[in-house]
Amino acid sequence: MNSLELAGRAARLLDDKKAQRINVIKIEDISSIADYFVIATGTSSTHVRSLADEVEEKLKAEEALQPRVEGYRSNSWILLDYGNVVVHVFTQEARDFYDLDRLWADGAKVDWQSEE
Repeated sequence: MNSLELAGRAARLLDDKKAQRINVIKIEDISSIADYFVIATGTSSTHVRSLADEVEEKLKAEEALQPRVEGYRSNSWILLDYGNVVVHVFTQEARDFYDLDRLWADGAKVDWQSEE
């Protein structure tokens, strides 16, 4: 699975669990951090944890991928680092505060819903 496919799969998994405002941003041309950021919002800290758990569990089962996980105890922002793809799951308040969508606005938005 290449980086774009992984980002799309993560976005679809988040969508299946009712994540809100899902964005996939291609950053490989503007940063060496990763190829793609997947950014999503949960409705509560519990929802944020369940979204992150779903992505982690499904990608581990399907692709044997194990991410580095940060922020699991923060209750507002969990980061799943798959190397070339970084998944950010926020509460609405944390997403508004950190505003990664604006910070990475130079990246190209990906239409993940058409990436099958």
